[in-house]
Amino acid sequence: MEAKRRAGERAVEFVEDGMAVGLGTGSTAHWVVEGIGRRVREEGLRVRCVPTSRRTEEHARSLGIPLVTFAEVRRLDLAIDGADEIGPGLALIKGGGGALLREKLVARAASRFVVVADEGKLVGRLGKFPLPVEVVPFAWETTAERVARAAGAEPVPRRAEGGEFYLTDNGNLILDCRCGEIADPERMERELKLITGVVECGLFVGMADVAVVATDDAARVVERRD
Repeated sequence: MEAKRRAGERAVEFVEDGMAVGLGTGSTAHWVVEGIGRRVREEGLRVRCVPTSRRTEEHARSLGIPLVTFAEVRRLDLAIDGADEIGPGLALIKGGGGALLREKLVARAASRFVVVADEGKLVGRLGKFPLPVEVVPFAWETTAERVARAAGAEPVPRRAEGGEFYLTDNGNLILDCRCGEIADPERMERELKLITGVVECGLFVGMADVAVVATDDAARVVERRD
C-alpha cells in the first residue's frame, strides 16, 4: 500500500496548472486522485479532469476536483493511470479494475501518458496477469471461442461478487485470458481487436511515455525508449 501511495503522489508532480488531465482507475490511481484533490484544495491548482470510470468520478467529485467530458475537451495534456503489468518498452496489461476501454480512450487522447505502479508490477515479459478482453454480451460465447484461438488461452467470463457476470461501465462483459508469456504483445493486440464482438483488450502497447515505479521507500521515473 505504501509503494502505491508513493507512486501516485510522485506522479501528481507531473500535473501543472491549467492542464486537462485524465484520471485512471484502480488502487494506485486512487492515490493520484487523492494527490490532485489535495493540490486543488491547498494550492488552488486549476485543472479539468476526465475520469475513466464511475468509481473514479465519484472519488474525484468528493474531493472537489473539477470534471469535464470529451464534449468539452478534445485533447488532454496528461493522463495518469495504473497498470497490472509493465513489460519491456513500457508495454502494459491493464483492465484488472474493469475500466480498460475508457482507460485506453483517455490515454489515446492525452499528449503524455504516465503509468504508476509498485515495483512488483514490473515483468520481463507480459502475460502472468490474466489478459482482460472486453466483449459485447450478445453472442459472447462465439466471441470467446475466437478469442481463445487468438490468445491461445481459454477465456473465463469475469464474475461480480454475487456470482453474476461482471458488467463494465459500458454494459459489456470481460473475458479474462490466462495466456502465459506473450511473445508479441503488439501482434496479439492487433489480432484480438480484429475479432467481431471484441470491444477492446487490455494490452496497451506503445502508449505509456513514462512510468513512475515505487517501493515502500522510494519512487523512480522510467522513460520509454522507442
